[in-house]
Amino acid sequence: MSDQDAAFVKTITPRSKDFSRWYTDVIRRAELADYSPVKGSMVIRPYGYAIWELMQQALDRRIKETGHVNAYFPLFIPESLLKKEAAHVEGFAPEVAWVTHGGDEQLEERLVVRPTSEAIIGTMYSKWIQSWRDLPLLINQWANVVRWEKVTRLFLRTTEFLWQEGHTVHETEEEAQEETLKMLGVYQDFTETELAMPVLKGLKTESEKFAGALRTYSIEALMGDGRALQAGTSHNLGQNFAKVFDISFQGRDKTMQYGWQTSWGVTTRLIGGLIMIHGDDSGLILPPRVAPYQVVMVPIPRGDWRATVLPHAERIKGELEALGIRVTLDDREEHSPGWKYAEWELRGVPLRLEIGPRDVKSEQVMLVRRDTRDKLPVPMDGLGSYIDDLLRTIQNALFEKAVAFRDEHTLRTTDRAEFNEHFEGRPGYVVSPWCGSADCEAEIKTATQATIRNLPLDPAPASGNCIQCGKLGEVDAYFAKSY
Repeated sequence: MSDQDAAFVKTITPRSKDFSRWYTDVIRRAELADYSPVKGSMVIRPYGYAIWELMQQALDRRIKETGHVNAYFPLFIPESLLKKEAAHVEGFAPEVAWVTHGGDEQLEERLVVRPTSEAIIGTMYSKWIQSWRDLPLLINQWANVVRWEKVTRLFLRTTEFLWQEGHTVHETEEEAQEETLKMLGVYQDFTETELAMPVLKGLKTESEKFAGALRTYSIEALMGDGRALQAGTSHNLGQNFAKVFDISFQGRDKTMQYGWQTSWGVTTRLIGGLIMIHGDDSGLILPPRVAPYQVVMVPIPRGDWRATVLPHAERIKGELEALGIRVTLDDREEHSPGWKYAEWELRGVPLRLEIGPRDVKSEQVMLVRRDTRDKLPVPMDGLGSYIDDLLRTIQNALFEKAVAFRDEHTLRTTDRAEFNEHFEGRPGYVVSPWCGSADCEAEIKTATQATIRNLPLDPAPASGNCIQCGKLGEVDAYFAKSY
């Protein structure tokens, strides 16, 4: 690919031909993000960042409604703090970026560029928490993170990315566990309600849990190519970090006790998930709740349209905006209506509103749904409430379509031959019995590239013997190839 072609992708590879290339084409052609001069890092362009802002606002509201407050902690973490928790530093060591110099002077102690904030936050919490009356401490931060990834992909895995990370301290183990599951539920509500992205809640295996955590839970979403995406995690940290960073307090019985901690987060990889779960060969299909523009208005330039059509379009735009609907009016004269249709389809705007001289005379407009491409002639009278209802219909339809896709691509089997056959491609989820052995888990991954995405929160008895070793199954696990 030439430098000129790389700067602006002019065509979109069909999803069925090359899903990975289609994904990158859509991101660049829709101007969501671009590669930066820093290897593995991306520039989030305004349209992509507008999607992130809408996600951020919706999730931030939910976080605050559950009693949490926002704060900000430093980007740099002294090496000595990170090394205090052995499992934690071992888990992140390959991904850590180091600062060794300040100006021209070598630092006495190296600094870590934040890969996650347990160490620096734990240090501060040890200063702030003295008594049981200081608990629970419920803090979230919106920040950037740096993890030195070897293989990167826009939004899904980059050296630097944006996220929120919640960090809480509780008086009892029961309260910490309740918090961990509560925030997992918040993530599920957020992804399903705002992103129209159905997810599976569950428990990560020991080999897949967060470094230093007692237990890790996740929400997993199935992408359009049959691979799973870890869409969010919630960790019960137990007292591991509290003991390392001396997060202790005087209990109600006057004894000194260690706090019980949690941490939880989602990242800008959710934008990648949006693309892969809803998009098609024409580009993005955005759920209305996170679409920067929910309606694009395209006036048809016939005759003296600026005098006859445009005033009506501007009036409708004002009426829709008064209802809180996000609207853009594309009255550019250098592009034809057909070009605009293709461009806004690429950008995934949920509804297109076409209005021309004939529509003005008949006092109606033509609405075109991005998800189904259905064309709907609608009277101008009552148009605002009609569009408001239609946007909700589109949001629900996208969710239902994604649920149907997930259900169609979920296989339950106790037969190893069938298990292997399905993982020769990218089939989605395969639910099979597992004995609980890390060795069996690793052997399955080696043989099929599939991993256990999570285990059900309230598992029923296993449906048979372990799919790997044939011994008595402990639980039916969700296996999938993943991003």
